[in-house]
Order: sequence, then structure tokens, then C-alpha cells
Amino acid sequence: MSQGSTKTTALKHMKNPTGWKVGLVGYGEVGRILAEDLRAQGVAVSAYDIKLDNSASAAPLHAHAAQHGVQLASSSAALAPESDFIVSAVTASQTVLVAQACAPALKPGAYFLDFNSASPNAKQRAASLIDGAGGRYVEGAVMTSVPPHRIKVPLLLGGAFAAELAPLINSLGFAAKVASDKLGVASATKMCRSVMIKGLEAMVIESFTTARHYGVEDAVIASLYETFPGIDWEKQAAYFFQRVIEHGRRRSEEVREVAETVRDAGLTPWSASGTAERQAWVADGADLCWFGEKGSPEFARSANWRVEADRMLKHVNKKD
Repeated sequence: MSQGSTKTTALKHMKNPTGWKVGLVGYGEVGRILAEDLRAQGVAVSAYDIKLDNSASAAPLHAHAAQHGVQLASSSAALAPESDFIVSAVTASQTVLVAQACAPALKPGAYFLDFNSASPNAKQRAASLIDGAGGRYVEGAVMTSVPPHRIKVPLLLGGAFAAELAPLINSLGFAAKVASDKLGVASATKMCRSVMIKGLEAMVIESFTTARHYGVEDAVIASLYETFPGIDWEKQAAYFFQRVIEHGRRRSEEVREVAETVRDAGLTPWSASGTAERQAWVADGADLCWFGEKGSPEFARSANWRVEADRMLKHVNKKD
């Protein structure tokens, strides 16, 4: 086959996403959801996660991969040369490191979708690595919680290849829209939203747990219902407590990126910095098993946020 024919075949392949080999860097909650939805369509998926390097944390990932037909890779670098489309879905602090690991081994012309909740500056640094290695970097900003929506979670794309990638991945079930051909716009939208959303999580946990200590939670919630009647505060509080207990470490890293975004705008990130500390504090409590052993059925599963607040108060007040 001539060089021209090989190039034509490669181009046709890249325009047919169902024939892609998809590589997932990050096989946590988001990665596993994407893997399930892509494999349900017959798309080939491989994945790598740092937890695979530890035998204890690797076991459930191996079980999930076997159940859904996902091939597990030994590293990000090992996954890259076989992937037509890479999705980086790791914690915010790993954003640039994943791009560094994948770049030298990228398949020429491969798309690299950065799903991570990182600052515009971090996305731009990752893009320079991927594009410099012959890949096609696209920043992605996930605009709400993934589990309810799964692969159809609202997703903003940015960068020179965003308009090119959007219809391709939407044919696989994604719900992507192009925010801008300029890097940083999509992630700035996400970061500014997170000042509010992650901040609200932290404020509810701090307010409601303190109210529980003083026995005034019912009065506080009644007042909130009067001020914001469109919000079911009991249900929302239960959801916030559960999500932060389970994912507070990842959330705290994201909000530290939010703080950097605020700082880059010339403002002191007082709110974002406090939110990051509260999220990390809850994550520390989860690591110390305040809320039950991770992986157990009762871990962060109470529909009553008061149960989790009482667990927090027990430990901070050193009660038996």
C-alpha cells in the first residue's frame, strides 16, 4: 500500500468513531461509567489507573474490566500508542502529568480529551505537550455530576480541535458543545461555576453540622425553605454530604485549581481556598473511617444527612 493510501485509510478511520480504540487514563467513577457506555456500543476500550499499581486497590478494577471487556494497561504511556482517542479523567493535580506521560508515545493525530477539572493555565500547559507531540488536544469541562447523566453529561469543549471532535464523540453518545476555539474558555466556565457549586457543598456541610451541634437544624432549614423555596434542602443536604464524603479528595484538588483560576484573575480566592480546606477535611475524615469503611454498603449512604453530621461531631468533639 502506498503512503498516500495509508494516509487516506487513516483519515477515514479517524472519522469513524465506532472503530476507534479508546484509551481511558483514570478508571475511577467517571472512567468506569464511560467504559461501560462505550463498551455497550462495541467500542474497544483500554484503561489505566494509578490504583492498578496497588494489589489491594487493583482488585475491583480488574473485576470491572473483566465484566465489561476493558483491556487494562500497565501505564499511561503504554496505553497511548494504541489509542485513537484518549480521555484523561484523573484528579486535577495529575492533569499535566498525564499529558507528559502520554505525549511521547501518542499515535500521530490521536485526539486527547482532557476531562479534568483543572485551571485554564493547567489546560494550556497540557495542550502544548499533546499538540507538540503531534496529537490533537481538546479541553473538556464537565458541567455537572456525571453519574445521573453518564456519557451524556453536559460537556463544554475548547481548543483548535474542539469543533472537529464534537460531532465525532457525540455520535458515540456524548453531549458535547463547543465553547470556543480558544483554550481556557471552557475550563474557566467550569472553574467559575465550581466556586458556587463546590462552595455550596462546603457551606451546607459546615452550616448544617454546626446547626446540628446547637440543636437548631430544623429552624435553619425552615428559614432556608422560606428564602429559597425551590430547593429541597433535606434532599440536597443528603446528596452534598454523600458526594463530599465519597469524593472530597478529588473535589478539594479541583477547588485548589479553582483558587488558582481566581488568583490568575487578580482576586484573592478567599471563598475557594476555604472550600478546598473544608472538602479536604471531610476527605480526611473519610480516610479515618468516620463514615464507615470505604467500599462497605453503609459508607456515605445515609439518606439522612444528620447521621453523617453526628459522625463528624463525634470525632471533632472526641465523644465516645
